[in-house]
Amino acid sequence: MRPPPWKVGELAKRTGVSVRALHHYDEIGLLSPSLRSESGYRLYTEADVMRLQQIRSLRSLGFSLDESKVFLQRPDVTPDRVLRLHIDHLKEQIEMQQGLCDRLERVAQRWRSDEQVPTEEFLQIIEVTNMFDKYFTPEQMEELKQRREVVGEARIKEVEAEWPELIALVKAEMDKGTDPADERVQQLARRWMGLVQEFTGGNPGITESVKTMYKEEPGLQVPRMDMSAMRPAMEYIGRAMQAGKKPA
Repeated sequence: MRPPPWKVGELAKRTGVSVRALHHYDEIGLLSPSLRSESGYRLYTEADVMRLQQIRSLRSLGFSLDESKVFLQRPDVTPDRVLRLHIDHLKEQIEMQQGLCDRLERVAQRWRSDEQVPTEEFLQIIEVTNMFDKYFTPEQMEELKQRREVVGEARIKEVEAEWPELIALVKAEMDKGTDPADERVQQLARRWMGLVQEFTGGNPGITESVKTMYKEEPGLQVPRMDMSAMRPAMEYIGRAMQAGKKPA
């Protein structure tokens, strides 16, 4: 037996999505109830519930409401694809949290064996924990964990070695005063964005979180990375990307 259509209040109570949010989705054309009762009540069908699930999944991936609307209008986007994106996202965060958990367990083991644990180790754990809590949503953390699983440890190590080289090349062009629109810089920008896309899986929300973290945390230390060069390089690459968007 098919469930009866839901009134807005009933759907809000069942899903935890507020009535106000559902009304807003209707107003902007993101999710409009398929039916109306004779007395004018909004009535949501099974298909509407499926659409709502897709919207909430995309929101957890960092999509804005406008981005969600555009994405769901694409002919290649199916309910299964949205589910897979959400699943991958959750697995990514699980892996990242597992990495922190493993690090904590190693410290705990050293502590139990009466081995001296450097204070720096505790400081780094606190820094990493607070950093991710501050700049990344739980959903983004899950997606990053899944990306790590998809990319694989071997490729991650390759990228970790590639970043310092790329930053050095970008810095060299900066020092020479090369115009960001120059093809040499444009090639570096494309290479830069390729690494970013590989890390973020193309999630614009994660990309912005990373940018914000690097910008607002001057004391952030990343192994094998010259952060004093990283930040100006990011700004330079940003200008190169803007220059690349301008018509020739």
